[in-house]
Amino acid sequence: MPEAFYESRGEGCFSSTKNTAGPWSPHSQHFGPPAALLTRALEAFPGGDDKLLARISIEILGPVPIADLRVSADVVRPGKSVELLTASLRTEDKTVATASAWRLARSDTSSVRAGAAPAMPPVERGVEFGRPDGWSPGYIDAMEWVSISGSLAESGPATVWVRQRIPLVVGEEPTPLQRLMAVVDSASGISTWLDPIRWLFINTELTVHVQRAPVGEWIGLDANTVIGPEGVGTALSAVHDERGQIANSSQALLVRPR
Repeated sequence: MPEAFYESRGEGCFSSTKNTAGPWSPHSQHFGPPAALLTRALEAFPGGDDKLLARISIEILGPVPIADLRVSADVVRPGKSVELLTASLRTEDKTVATASAWRLARSDTSSVRAGAAPAMPPVERGVEFGRPDGWSPGYIDAMEWVSISGSLAESGPATVWVRQRIPLVVGEEPTPLQRLMAVVDSASGISTWLDPIRWLFINTELTVHVQRAPVGEWIGLDANTVIGPEGVGTALSAVHDERGQIANSSQALLVRPR
């Protein structure tokens, strides 16, 4: 099996590898790789050289099987300064996820930067950790995990650095934004308050607001999950690279006993 998440078959078709497998089933993907694959299609859409994908929202329509997938992107609202793009991820017989993204023109606002969260402690201060006992191999093993506080095996808020060990697509170097999107879906996993053996906390969507283009391979999540009294939760994270905050992410969760 290729040491990547996907192998390109050409014309927007990809074969999924075992590295995409999520922690609970060898047949379904962790949503990090599909989110990055949708982002790859959005980034490749023509006209983005002087623009930034400032918000990416992904609707998760069901489990993503470890199977052949087709990805496509289109523009809904073209424009010189503001554009709305869409993308879809399909199996042979159905759509499993859709994405929408606002692509905004870049300009120099470095002199008025404001409001960013404090920088996370550097990777070197953290402790490396791996897949918890009882979790299935695949995606988690394909990522490098370093804890500043909390981890996949601990409950409550967590501050964690993550680096992708393998390419998104065979023969390609992932872009920094693809690396970001391969990581951010993990915010709900590292910051859950619940025992995943006893509870479901199912992500129904993923929304990421980007303030600047990421730099480098390491992505930091300063994450917390809020669980309400009626079976609904929200996973929230400030997202960092080694230079500081780059984005915010949120995930709506369905919460219920197994």
